[in-house]
Amino acid sequence: MTLLARLLRDWRLTLTAGALLATLAALAAPQIVQQREARDLLLVVDVTGSMNVRDMDGRSRLAAAKEAAQALLAALPCQSRLGLGIFTERRTFLLFEPAEVCENFAAIDGAIDGLDWRMAWEGDSYVARGVHSALAIASSLDADLVFMTDGHEAPPLAAGTMPPFDGEPGRTEGVLVGIGGTEPVPIPKYNEDGRETGFYAESDVPQENRMGPPPEDAPTRAGWNPRNAPWGDEVAGGTEHLSSMKAEHLQSLASQTGLAFVPLEGPIALSTAVTQNTRPRLVEVAVDTAPLPAAAALGLLSILFAAAALTSRRPERLPA
Repeated sequence: MTLLARLLRDWRLTLTAGALLATLAALAAPQIVQQREARDLLLVVDVTGSMNVRDMDGRSRLAAAKEAAQALLAALPCQSRLGLGIFTERRTFLLFEPAEVCENFAAIDGAIDGLDWRMAWEGDSYVARGVHSALAIASSLDADLVFMTDGHEAPPLAAGTMPPFDGEPGRTEGVLVGIGGTEPVPIPKYNEDGRETGFYAESDVPQENRMGPPPEDAPTRAGWNPRNAPWGDEVAGGTEHLSSMKAEHLQSLASQTGLAFVPLEGPIALSTAVTQNTRPRLVEVAVDTAPLPAAAALGLLSILFAAAALTSRRPERLPA
């Protein structure tokens, strides 16, 4: 009887031969070179006081931003590079330059996890200036920008006017990611030991920015005097002690700088927004094809042993 005939009659031998051939194919399987899109990003996270507001399903805005940033890191393909910075006061501080995400995953992930509001060196939050600063850094690194913030300016913008942008809009691509809810809520207050002591009151924060020239309506204010009281003589009131995600302000800032704006809605949506609004960099990736025939060999052997086990359990027929 020929070998082919035996293979056709004996299913055990057929499965064994198939597994052997698949194993040999796995050992000889070549690597295929494919092109893939990688990205170079500078991730900047706002660590100012308003990011402590807990309006993200019970989490603070900073905690939600860190979780989304870690998910973005995990979604980036190998050979992408990610740098990290923090924003507080009026500028962005670079923690480290973009590094390859797969080789340095644990270190980058740990650095994101370690971000804390205590890193802030000042209490002010000039968000627009911080974005301008981050764009300058990203441009110097030839990276695109992902800036995560609630957009809360503290103190508020003077006369509500956006500070000028000295760069070229759109030269550096990227995304402004809005963090926080739409309803104004109190901002947690901490003492010098870092313990929460309540919430900021109206009198605790500046309700109006009185730097620079007074607003156009100043002459109509009570007690106005062009020399001694150019903003009037009454204490400014308002709701600056409450905070929400300033979507309109962030949209204006995005238009000014050429960035895109998206509210944080989930890790998948964030990854999609980053992919759509940053520059791809084509890289060559060697793809190993050995797992395919190896999986086939494992499957054939599994069928062989499972069938043999079932066959061995059949009761033998007694002779008549």
